[in-house]
Amino acid sequence: MNNSKSNPQSSGDGSAARVEYRVQGLSCANCARELQDELQKMEHGHDAALMYNSGRLLISPKADLSRVESILKGDGASLVKNGREQEKGHAHGGHNHSHDDGHEHSHDHAKGQDHGHSHGEGESLVKWMLSLSAVIFAASLVLGSILPENALIVMYLTSMVLSGYSTFLRGLRNLFRLKFTMDTLMTVAMVGAVLIGEWKEATLVALLFGLNELLEGYGMSRARKSMEALLDAAPKQATLIREGKEVTVPISQLQVSDIVLIRAGEKIPSDGTVLEGHSAVNEAAITGESIPVPKKPGSPVFGGSVNAEGLLKVTIDKAYEDSSLAKIMHLVQEAQDTKTPTELFIDKFSRYYTPAIMIIAALVVLVPPLLFGQPWMKWVYEGLAILIVGCPCALVLSSPIALVSGMTRCARNGVLVKGGVHLEQLGKINAIAFDKTGTLTKGTPAVIREIVYDNEKLHKVAGAIENGSLHPLASAIVRHITAKGTPKSSFPQPSDLVTLPGVGIQGNIEGTRYLVGSEEVLEQASLSNVEKAQVKGDLQRLKDEGLTVVLASDDRHVLGLFGLADEIRPESQEVINQLHRAGIEHTVMLTGDHSGSAQAIAAKTGVTDWHAGLLPEQKVNKIKELSRNWKVAMVGDGINDAPALAASSLGIAMGKGTDSAVETADIVLMQDHLGKLPSAIRTARQVSRIIRWNIGIALTLKLIAILLTIPGWLTLWIAVMSDMGATIVVTLLGLTVLLGKDKQVN
Repeated sequence: MNNSKSNPQSSGDGSAARVEYRVQGLSCANCARELQDELQKMEHGHDAALMYNSGRLLISPKADLSRVESILKGDGASLVKNGREQEKGHAHGGHNHSHDDGHEHSHDHAKGQDHGHSHGEGESLVKWMLSLSAVIFAASLVLGSILPENALIVMYLTSMVLSGYSTFLRGLRNLFRLKFTMDTLMTVAMVGAVLIGEWKEATLVALLFGLNELLEGYGMSRARKSMEALLDAAPKQATLIREGKEVTVPISQLQVSDIVLIRAGEKIPSDGTVLEGHSAVNEAAITGESIPVPKKPGSPVFGGSVNAEGLLKVTIDKAYEDSSLAKIMHLVQEAQDTKTPTELFIDKFSRYYTPAIMIIAALVVLVPPLLFGQPWMKWVYEGLAILIVGCPCALVLSSPIALVSGMTRCARNGVLVKGGVHLEQLGKINAIAFDKTGTLTKGTPAVIREIVYDNEKLHKVAGAIENGSLHPLASAIVRHITAKGTPKSSFPQPSDLVTLPGVGIQGNIEGTRYLVGSEEVLEQASLSNVEKAQVKGDLQRLKDEGLTVVLASDDRHVLGLFGLADEIRPESQEVINQLHRAGIEHTVMLTGDHSGSAQAIAAKTGVTDWHAGLLPEQKVNKIKELSRNWKVAMVGDGINDAPALAASSLGIAMGKGTDSAVETADIVLMQDHLGKLPSAIRTARQVSRIIRWNIGIALTLKLIAILLTIPGWLTLWIAVMSDMGATIVVTLLGLTVLLGKDKQVN
């Protein structure tokens, strides 16, 4: 056995880290849960986690692997031979990564291995055996009136062995352990049918159940493959420039400040900054945006994005395990296996459900013959059918496929959901609080309005004076002037530039003193009463609009006024409209800005409410206040937003915001805008609807089948079709989440 196992590391709580193995052939979510229970009873296995959704096992390095394999074998599952852990040395519970030098960091998910519902067999072999079983069964039906009974029994038995032997062996093993799984129920039903001479029914049960297992595994496999397609974005190696030579190395060996060469069509190995070259880079793997982004020296790039055109030299800013892509893949993988309240309830329900079905079946067998003198064989048959109806497969499967599909669809569109529980929560929210700066607005000031008194001088003078300043307002004014058609090259050269605290900047141009700054500039100029009254009136109107005002003047006249504000993102208004249409009843803007500016932006974006002048702790109090009446999500991007993100029912961060906001949030919008938020909410609500439908369908079909026992109409094949039909329906409904295209607000 050559399963790669990492060296144990210490997790955050001081306990030894768990190591990760790929597992193939898990038969179903319910069986995986029962296997996990057995693994946790092992020595050093108390914290073992077997995750059906992603086909992974996390267990202490001290655990006995031969015992682990023996337990897995009980369900026809096994550790992937010669497989490597998804993330070598990953300390689950901490956030540490370690990579063996010289070994390529693998993200291939043991491709080619069977992750389906084939109990360790290759899927093609299972399909072949089921097909052969079906042919033999069909032949027995056609030749039933010709062949002797013994020959028919041999055909039935052969068909049963081909399609149901693995179920029978597992069920028999579990029966001896008094462990009542779905395999146990099926085995008892098949054996019982044979003992009472119902060979045809027993064969049909085995055949349909084998088909049911294959379809169930196919559904989960499809959801897994969709998720794995996202993880394929991980580059495997990089071209490192070392001492002037090009060296190909695994990305795990890259260090901060290394310089790598990325040719057209190659993936960027880790987050970095362009050192040389111009190109367009496809960042769809990170942000979900399909349009390539222009890059030049000084531009930041994400690991996993694709260089679409030219040759780039990139300085590595983060080791791969700290890069955006590595964090996304880690979070996506963890998210697959985070159980939601619905799943936890179903798990708990299933523990009592299966024994209850056994009791009901026993009562169906015993009560009519003993109390009402009914024939034994008829009610033994009905009891066997009840056992088949009782399989919790469809019920257990009603949630995970839909959740994995939903998280995959969101991740495919650049919305990273850190767990199924958060996806469920996203589907339930009815109020969203937005931080203003950097979320509804761009976070940089822009000239919204200008009032010109001197057309000839205003732009040249203001541009010349402000061009030398690093103040954000000065930069915004220079951008505005150049956009209006006055190039920087035409600005006159000022002299004797002086910063006047609380006022602005003063300078001389061609012998005349000019000032550009706040309304205090008025006190520095000798204006006529008429001009002063006009300027003050215009200034007040701009302030009433929530604008910050910058004046430009000489000693005797005001040249003009610039009204600036944090620029609203172009998509904000349409995003708010779509959120309201999607069922979000209450949208609130929270900001530390003054009320005039807040009111103006609230009016333009269409939020239902706003609160201004808030400190970080006051934002938290507002979130708590809103949470009393609403299910609130908070959207933010700054360090000061992190407490509010944590206090809300659901924290949503802008992916290009600060690390603290992204780490604190439950959902991350990997784009630098809100355009994908409405579609993510629609997806979450679709997932919630499908889960409710799936649970309802699974229970309803089983209830109908059980009710058929009252008149004695329930047959074994109806029981199997009921269970099979429910499983197929919940699987297909879960996969529908992956269909369709998401519209982005631009």
